[in-house]
Amino acid sequence: MPRITTPHHDVVGDTADLAGRAGIQSVEVGFTLLSALAQSACPMMLRDLAHAANMSPAKAHRYLVSFQRLGLVAQDALSNRYDLGPSSLRIGLASLSRCDPVRMARNAIADWSTRIGHTMALAVWGNQGPTMVHWHDGSAAAAAKLRLGDVMPLLSSATGRCFVSFMAPTHPDRPACDRMLQQALAVTQQKSADAIIKESRRHGVARVVDTLIPGIAGFCAPVFDSQGQLVMGIVTLGATGAFDASWTGPTARQLQTFASQLSQDLGCPDTPA
Repeated sequence: MPRITTPHHDVVGDTADLAGRAGIQSVEVGFTLLSALAQSACPMMLRDLAHAANMSPAKAHRYLVSFQRLGLVAQDALSNRYDLGPSSLRIGLASLSRCDPVRMARNAIADWSTRIGHTMALAVWGNQGPTMVHWHDGSAAAAAKLRLGDVMPLLSSATGRCFVSFMAPTHPDRPACDRMLQQALAVTQQKSADAIIKESRRHGVARVVDTLIPGIAGFCAPVFDSQGQLVMGIVTLGATGAFDASWTGPTARQLQTFASQLSQDLGCPDTPA
């Protein structure tokens, strides 16, 4: 499916209005070098960096000289390899400090709800567990609605399963999640938590079908921050007769694409296992 992009960087949001605006081409060309460095796992030699940016070494060198003066790029005196410099670090840290996952998702969820064709919602971990904080009806409105502030059960909702499955052991809310999970296991006879977690992790998304509400199916995909910690779940749901609940169907894939783009924009380079 098409992705919303600006030159050389994926973003969650509508950037179509930028296409017709006049800009400075040399800035956009030079940014390909910074983008290549950001995507590399290690510092790069000039020839490799130029190749990654699709430009000649001589042209790349001129840009790199200017970037070094600005502190955006640094060159190791011994290896001659280039890497991102202190100014890039400061810019990146400032950007991360201003990231608001819920705001970012709210700005994009209407468009994604139209693409997916079903109701979507956002959930974060609250004092009582996974809590709904935003709701957007899709073209096929769900037969059941949840209220903002509703706390979702850990094992019988896709949202709860997402938090149980993808919240890392080092997450500050993991102890509370585990306590709630033990309470849920004490009163429920459904599929074991271990099986639910294994299944969700294998597919990268949590799912329920006729579990919480009869006739309703749903997915919840995890969103991670720059530290790889779960910060939010993105939900889509609908009536089972009109909702593709298959693990590899377009509904699940599109939801995962949305969540992955949000994670990348929050600074998470790779989706945690």
